[in-house]
Amino acid sequence: MKQKIAQGAEAILYKDKNKVIKDRISKSYRIPEIDIKLRKERTKTEARILQKLLRSKVNVPKVIKANPEKAILEIELIPGVKVRDYLDDKKDVHLFKQIAEQTQLIHDAGVVHGDLTTSNMILKGNTVYFIDFGLSEHSDRIEDKAVDLHLLKECLRSKHFDIWEACWRIFESHYKNKAVLDRLKKVESRGRYKEKAPI
Repeated sequence: MKQKIAQGAEAILYKDKNKVIKDRISKSYRIPEIDIKLRKERTKTEARILQKLLRSKVNVPKVIKANPEKAILEIELIPGVKVRDYLDDKKDVHLFKQIAEQTQLIHDAGVVHGDLTTSNMILKGNTVYFIDFGLSEHSDRIEDKAVDLHLLKECLRSKHFDIWEACWRIFESHYKNKAVLDRLKKVESRGRYKEKAPI
């Protein structure tokens, strides 16, 4: 019997034995034809990206079944603790070596996550799995990858403020794409300029 475990802006998640069922919900503010098309496309894209990342040796859930017509995606359940909660409890900054290496594999595969936060990572044993690719897309653009890193850095600053600098130092030293790290500085400087700009 399936059990509702989470509801986000885009989908409801159900647990059913050893799998998670992601049901993309209809949005009443959208034109029905556009809503159906969007939900189909996003379901299809997420399934393809997960399959691509598995081939690239990224720790992500396996796709069990994709049904774009009904906007439903069935994926493997990864039992474990969210990295967000693990960091709050253990303060284990060394985890960021693995997170950096896995993020690099994602980017090297021509994918950006779109919501790269510690809430979308699960620690199972000693292995970090990346989840929720609902906002992910195929991209080789350095800018898009830098924005991914910017999201993660902002997540660390706001949610793990007491250890964020140590986490980021380890991440930076193990994420080897210098072009993306250089672009991140530009992304951050644009953000600072916006904050200081007069209203």
